Amino acid sequence: MSPAPANIAPPARPVEIIGGGLAGLALGLALRRAAIPVTLHEAGDYPRHRVCGEFIAGLDPATIAKLGLAPFLADALRHTEVAWFQRDSLQRRQTLPAPALAIGRHVLDQRLATAFISAGGNLHTRSRVDLKASPPGRVFAQGRRATAGSPWLGLKCHARGLTLSAPLELHLGAHAYVGLCELADGRVNVSGLFRQRPGLSLDRATALPAYLRAAGLDALADRLAAAEIDPDSHCAVAGLGFGRAPQSTAVTTAPRRLVLGDACALIPPFTGNGMAMAFQSAALALDPLIAWSHGDAGWPATVAKIDRLVRARFRMRLAAATFLHPALLRPLGQRALTSAARRRLLPLNPLYHVLH
Repeated sequence: MSPAPANIAPPARPVEIIGGGLAGLALGLALRRAAIPVTLHEAGDYPRHRVCGEFIAGLDPATIAKLGLAPFLADALRHTEVAWFQRDSLQRRQTLPAPALAIGRHVLDQRLATAFISAGGNLHTRSRVDLKASPPGRVFAQGRRATAGSPWLGLKCHARGLTLSAPLELHLGAHAYVGLCELADGRVNVSGLFRQRPGLSLDRATALPAYLRAAGLDALADRLAAAEIDPDSHCAVAGLGFGRAPQSTAVTTAPRRLVLGDACALIPPFTGNGMAMAFQSAALALDPLIAWSHGDAGWPATVAKIDRLVRARFRMRLAAATFLHPALLRPLGQRALTSAARRRLLPLNPLYHVLH
């Protein structure tokens, strides 16, 4: 057989993505738009609820444009006001420097999955892959990693008929904080992070109210009890570990795996950064993966480059969030923060810019 003419480019190398959350879907869709073959494996199905604050803070226009996200976010509510509560007492109202985009994850995931399939992507739902293997072209974006010994538990539900004092509410309780976010369809997303308490019920319908009361947030629990809860929206995730994943700790050594989104670095949820970082990590990975697929770079160099880009982009906000996170969860730190906020001594806008 004669060799292919020199002016005909070889076929693009395929990319395989493990995890069909925001990072995996957005990256897969952008790669398909660049005519890269993509297979995506998602352990669950669509649509489904996930423990998530369901508002996006700090998502820059460049990322929206690079990934073509504007059509998927067009009907997201733009929230600019946050009400901060401590033990059910309103402490401060804050106007955000930039609007937060509020949209349900089960809606957004479904939209991206449908677009990925329409673009020619190969999507396998209810599909689990050997996570120990890391061949060239495999991207790990499988979401939050379980951390052995972590005491943190995430709980979430959707409610109707829940009146908010601001489009975004943040409630600080004993070893807990809870965010409420108004969504476009009249629902309110209620999502909280709690220290696990032995003996409390983990039944889907009763875990969140029980943890609210254990955290001293009785007024919020009463408001939730009076609302209409979507029974399908109850979900939980345990063993949450925050910060960078431990697998690529040496800056000078190329990591063996390409890891994006929450699987790469999980930021504490009070920032609203998790969804933004998922998209931003996908945008950072896009061009290097296209270059690798076209044979313009080797796989170790591609993984190392993306790792450097992700570290540089997220280093400051992860450090700032890790510093503030314990204060938001511990009663003494909460009292100090709310006292400073009431006296206008807490630089909320500078903190927002550092965290985003």
